[in-house]
Amino acid sequence: MQIDKDLVAASSTPLVLAILSEGESYGYAILKRVREVSDGELEWTDGMLYPLLHRLHRLGYVTQEWRTPLEGRRRRYYSITKEGHEALEEHKRQWEAVTRVLGDVWGGDDLLPFERARAARRRFAPVTWSVRSLRGELSYAGRA
Repeated sequence: MQIDKDLVAASSTPLVLAILSEGESYGYAILKRVREVSDGELEWTDGMLYPLLHRLHRLGYVTQEWRTPLEGRRRRYYSITKEGHEALEEHKRQWEAVTRVLGDVWGGDDLLPFERARAARRRFAPVTWSVRSLRGELSYAGRA
């Protein structure tokens, strides 16, 4: 499936900030992580990623530092800042609102996959049972 470029552009900032919230990284590793988390549906290029990283740096959301690992070539590493974490939280709130609205408009059966998974986890949360060994009774202790 080809994802519309406007949707890719709208999701790029929160996606990169979320990846960097997992830990510092460099360009090629970020591109690989995007491909991985999207199951190959998002194929970003250097030409898309680096201008975004430069913009995030100008906004104060990421820091950048050149390093040369013991094995390998020199790379620019990016780390998320406190301001970047705050921006990520705001992006999450906005995306949750949009997702909720779309779910309402599309109807319950067409909720986005992660919303269905979240609902399933709530519905099938582990149940704790206790055993009373003296009488051999089972009793329901409620959800964990």
